[in-house]
Formats: sequence, structure tokens, C-alpha cells
Amino acid sequence: MELTITREQCSTRTWALHLLCFLQPVSCLLFSTTAPHLWYFSLLWLLVVVGSVVADVYSPGERHQPASLIPDWPFVSVLFVLAAIQLLNVALLVRMVTLFGFWRVDTLVGFYLVGISSGYSGVAVAHELIHRRQRYWQQIGRLLLCTVLYEHFFTEHIRGHHARVGKSEDPATARFGEGFDHFFLRTVPAQFRSAWRLEAKRLGDEDMQWSDPRMLRSRVVRGLALEWGLALAILVGLGPGAFAIFVLQALLAVRLLEAINFIEHWGLSRNGPRVQPVDSWDTDSWFTLYSLVGLSRHADHHAHAPRPYQELRYCDESPKLPYGYLGTVMLLNRSRKFESLMTNELERRGLGPFAAAAAGGLGVLR
Repeated sequence: MELTITREQCSTRTWALHLLCFLQPVSCLLFSTTAPHLWYFSLLWLLVVVGSVVADVYSPGERHQPASLIPDWPFVSVLFVLAAIQLLNVALLVRMVTLFGFWRVDTLVGFYLVGISSGYSGVAVAHELIHRRQRYWQQIGRLLLCTVLYEHFFTEHIRGHHARVGKSEDPATARFGEGFDHFFLRTVPAQFRSAWRLEAKRLGDEDMQWSDPRMLRSRVVRGLALEWGLALAILVGLGPGAFAIFVLQALLAVRLLEAINFIEHWGLSRNGPRVQPVDSWDTDSWFTLYSLVGLSRHADHHAHAPRPYQELRYCDESPKLPYGYLGTVMLLNRSRKFESLMTNELERRGLGPFAAAAAGGLGVLR
């Protein structure tokens, strides 16, 4: 009986901590529902973003392992509410621009707030849901991806990235020494092409032409139709300003998503057939863990992809990012420092280009 109580207490505490993930999306919700704002008051809302980055940089470490047999339903309810808020935030941003006009400080601040929330909270929730076994959760995850015009991520991430992570043929694995801008321009079209080929192969011919009638059953084609059908509906029904803000927040969200992809595997290379914890970067940031539904425990996620976020384990053997996710992404603006810190960690652990030297090889690739 005592063990049961302990598990319940651990479950309640863990669930309560994960409520931190509502900080960014609820801030967006409050911003849009209280618009219009005076320009100087509007700018004050950006303090939520600044405060989150500072909290992440100075966050204490969280290395505790989850309790066993944690009930799933409280954590699923968090995902459900977050998904609803994401859809509402995008709708309210579009409504705000429709009602009050495009050329306002409110629009600029709303673009940043909702774009960041879509990129971190929205996509993080979508990522969690598309890994769930239940089809209805996957569909909700795909719908969230449509709000950032990136539905093909469902196909490429599940069937492409997870199978090829750390390999040279994986477009979502950043190479040693590669800068983020180069990675972004390379990975976005490459991931789309990969998702297209994966679906074409599923339908019978990897080299299938886009005009083939079988393409009507492609998940990628259907995703394109849904997300851009939504975008065009906004254009026709609400005007060019609403359409522009919808596309702009999606672009910011995708850039943030790919920034996370960039730091999660930068410089790592996999030789074995099975993904190991050393094939992914981790962070022990308390703030990242609880504000991004467990996304920081990325090494365990790749080793056990179906494992729900509240059960992901801390892997001591994986390389560690210099800060949490938010702090490390901000570090991309100082590319030399980013590369120096990341290279030092790889060298210390004998990973990536330093693996041969660590194993007693002939040299190190620099």
C-alpha cells in the first residue's frame, strides 16, 4: 500500500510540473483575447519569451528517473488541452489581424508569440501525438502540423528520420561543422522529397510521377491539400493580411522546429543498425523537460520511440547540450561559440568525428 501511495504522489508531482508547458501557449491566448493593445504595452508581452530563455539558460539539472507504472490519462489530458489551445491560438491570431489590421505592433508581437508557441509547444505536442499508437491521436498530431504547413513531417519523421538517424542519408541529421542556415536550406526540401518518396514507395513505386492517380492516396498529397486548402480559405475569406500572418507564423514555427532538429543530432554519426543513446544530444535542463513535454530526453525517445513523454528516462551516456533547448537555440546566433561548445563535448565523450580516436583509431577528423 505504501508503494502505491508513493507512485501516486510521484505521478501527481510529475503531472503538476508538466503544467509548465502551458506558459507559452496560454500567454499567446491571453495576448490575442485582450487585443488591441497600445504599442508599448504590446511589446511587454515579449518578456514571456525573454523570461523563458533566461529560465532555460539558468535552469537546474533534472536527472531523476520517472516512477514506474505512472497512469497515462492525466498526461494525455495535458496533450489534448495543448492541442486545442494551439488551434485556438492560430485562429485568434488570424482573427486579430482581420479585425485590427496588419500594420500594427500587435501583429509583430503576435507573430513572434504564436510562431514561437507553434514551433515549440505546438510542434512538440504534435511530435508526441504522431508517435502514439492510437490512430486518432496521430490524426490530431497531423492536424497540428497543418497549422504550420508541415504535415509531411509526420511521414518523414516516423518512417524516415527514426530509421536513418545519424546516417549520412538522413536529411534531419546535422553534420559536424555544419551551420544552421546551411542545414535549414538543405533539410527542408530534402525532408519533403524524402516524405514524398516514402509515400510513393508505400503506394507501389518510389519513382512514381506526381500525376499518377495513385498519388491521390498519398498522405503527403492529402496533407498538402488540407494545409494549403486552409491557407487559401483564410486568403479568400479573411483577406491577404490574415493569410500573410498565418504563413509567417508557420515559417517561424518551421524554422524553430528545424533548429531543434539541428541541435539534437549535430555532428553525430551512427555505425550500428540500432539507435543508441549516444546517437542523440540530450539536455538535463529542468525547464526544457517540463515546458516541452519531455522533448529534452531525446536520446531515450530515439531508443524507445513509442514511450510516452512522462516515462522517458535520463541517459547519462548521451552527449549533453550546453543549455536547455531554448538557450541552445538562441546560441545559434553565436555560431562560433555554439560549434566550440558542441565540439568540446563530442571530443570529451569520443563521439562523432572523435569516435575513431576514442576507439584507438588512427586519427581524428577535424
